[in-house]
Amino acid sequence: MTERFGKTRRGDRTVSRRQFIAGAAAAATVAVVKPSGVRGTEANSRVEVGCVGLGGRGRLIAGMIAKHAGYRITALADYFEQVADAAGERFAVPKERRFTGLSSYKRMIGAKVDAVFLETPPCFFPDHAAAAVEAGCHVYVAKPVAVDVPGCIRIADLGKRATRAGQVFLVDFQTRTHPFFIESIKRIHAGALGQVAFLSSVYNDNGFADPPLTETVESRLRHLIWVNDVALGGGMLVNAGIHAVDVALWVADRLPASAVGASRAARPTPHGDTHDVYSVTYRFDDGLVWNHRGEHVPNLWPFTCNCTAYGHGAYFEGDYSGQTKTWVRGGAMAYRGGEVQGLYNSGIQANLDLFHKSIIDGACDNPTVEPSVNSTLACILGRDAARAGRRLTWADMMKAGKRIEADLSGLED
Repeated sequence: MTERFGKTRRGDRTVSRRQFIAGAAAAATVAVVKPSGVRGTEANSRVEVGCVGLGGRGRLIAGMIAKHAGYRITALADYFEQVADAAGERFAVPKERRFTGLSSYKRMIGAKVDAVFLETPPCFFPDHAAAAVEAGCHVYVAKPVAVDVPGCIRIADLGKRATRAGQVFLVDFQTRTHPFFIESIKRIHAGALGQVAFLSSVYNDNGFADPPLTETVESRLRHLIWVNDVALGGGMLVNAGIHAVDVALWVADRLPASAVGASRAARPTPHGDTHDVYSVTYRFDDGLVWNHRGEHVPNLWPFTCNCTAYGHGAYFEGDYSGQTKTWVRGGAMAYRGGEVQGLYNSGIQANLDLFHKSIIDGACDNPTVEPSVNSTLACILGRDAARAGRRLTWADMMKAGKRIEADLSGLED
């Protein structure tokens, strides 16, 4: 489950996105569904779903799935038995179709579902998605799609394999569903800014509890503690900053050639190995400069997730957090846009609708996979360059193919 960390300001109150989401959910969920003849007749248009990971975001999405007329939750999987049982009672899933332990996703997929919803720590996504695609299931996965380069490559290959097999594979980014973002960036690509001179993206928010390490990583698998551990969650830039990074890449419409930056762990008592303060400068082959920065230190600064593109005679601002407008200002192709509100839930709902429609219509071109893989890789490039304190090229990152393995020893299978 890749939950966003956010602070939104309401008058004089500062409310974290975590607190906001906590009111709607409290566990992690991933759904698994198999395309067993879901091909458009009214009788079988309800997709049978399996959910893997039933923590905060996972449970939230499972609740939205349960209310959707096009889905029926028929199986659940979570490492923790009490979490799986609580979700099973809530969504009326029989005990024999609730699975626990590290391999619970395999048993759930074996229980014959049409589609899989993956909402676990992202280190598990490549293996879980591979098992789902192998079994013929449609796949709905959170972001980031992996924690390292090999994992990203696997997800890219799985998306192509799903397309060839007639399966839907959707990655759940919210900004790409919103009409203000869609129209603004459509105009940018049509020349609204002329040549983009500079890109800036920002992601500021609280972090998550980071208690002392224990004998195994079991204690890190709940309550988003795993975001503090690079091997489990990819780290703060990869998990949180990716939302602003994705918009910047969407604007640029190409990949950066290199990155350089600096980062540090600034939270009071770090136990995980992620850095939580970072500034990264990306450069493109044509000279375009892009700076991304973020922090995840407890303070009173409100949740901020935005991207600004500076052109000639005009600029674009895209704001997830609703503090400013998402618009194109200036020039002959100006767009008034507006303030984006409630995107966390509305974006998920839009993606649930699209996922269902794609399954029913047999639309398996899977256009969300490539940009989502690229956004994850861009965050990995920035993370690794900033930690090393030196320039790192995209080509060298891909050639090295550094693998990051989580130590899962001692966990229940």
